[in-house]
Amino acid sequence: MMTRRLVAEALGTAFLLIAVVGSGIMAETLSGGNTGFALLANAIPTGCALYVLITVLGPVSGAHFNPAVTLAFALMRRIAPAEAAAYAAVQVAGGIVGVWLAHAMFDLEILQVSTTARTGGAQWLAEVIATFGLLFAILGGLRHAPAQVPALVGTYIAGAYWFTASTSFANPAVTIARGLTDTFAGIDPAHILAFVLAQLAGATLAAFSLPKLFSD
Repeated sequence: MMTRRLVAEALGTAFLLIAVVGSGIMAETLSGGNTGFALLANAIPTGCALYVLITVLGPVSGAHFNPAVTLAFALMRRIAPAEAAAYAAVQVAGGIVGVWLAHAMFDLEILQVSTTARTGGAQWLAEVIATFGLLFAILGGLRHAPAQVPALVGTYIAGAYWFTASTSFANPAVTIARGLTDTFAGIDPAHILAFVLAQLAGATLAAFSLPKLFSD
């Protein structure tokens, strides 16, 4: 049922943002100014949350939680365009609600706008690579080890926090939502569009190249 799948995508994306923003707030509070520790404390919970969310909601909706992933599946004709558009809409909405819930949980101002600059060619390239790598983990996992996809995605994202210059947003819904938090995880709204375009470019490249790599 489409309604159930949309609820799963909205709920999963909301919990993903709760994990990203909430762990970022906690990390910044406890790190004593140690940015490396804060990033580690942000990356591990995000990867763990993805493992749980994909395991639980994958059988319901496919557990995209990411318009770039949904775009790639639409380009590969594994999801209809109308369904893909609906998925993307609820992913963005769920992500925004997740940010607001994280703020409320830590008794912060609900409505915020980020002031954290994240821009430049190196970071845009990092987002192309991060998103391509995410699809590489998903499609390769689906082809060779379907039961391991939650672990593959969770560990990939946790690792990509560290090996990409952008800390691996790799998700337009996450990027848009993180523009609405002026905390450790934030991104200045003026820099969102370039990140999203880079993510969509990475997803498109993956959709047209990886099926050939992982074909029978």
